[in-house]
Amino acid sequence: MKISTKGRYAIRVMIDLAEHNNGEFIPLMDIAKRQEISEKYLESIVVVLSRNDFVQSLRGKGGGYRLIKEPSEYTVGSILKITEGSFAPVSCLEKEPNRCERAAFCKTLHMWEGFQKVVEDYFEGITIQDLLDQAPSGDDYII
Repeated sequence: MKISTKGRYAIRVMIDLAEHNNGEFIPLMDIAKRQEISEKYLESIVVVLSRNDFVQSLRGKGGGYRLIKEPSEYTVGSILKITEGSFAPVSCLEKEPNRCERAAFCKTLHMWEGFQKVVEDYFEGITIQDLLDQAPSGDDYII
């Protein structure tokens, strides 16, 4: 399983919005500069975040993006689910219910289901606030 650039950048956008969460809308250009990510690429990511009610957008002067909820209410798992789709490590688990013709006698199905649950539980247990609290400040200078 590999998390795509889209998923990783979506998490970075959410962290950036949380770090600068003062109630104001934050221009995408500002996020792009701080995160050193193409503004054009970020546009496709914030569309997904906006459509799924993770961020609120405002067009025009004074426009940009802001979080709808508190950083503690967003899990990494929920962000990755909307950007990545499924955490399924094998294709037969991507659909509900399992439609694989071998499911009834598959010796490895239980293992893959367990792995998927571990990954989902891990990411669902981490909030954007957790990441903010654990991250070193970018302005600190340590000798």
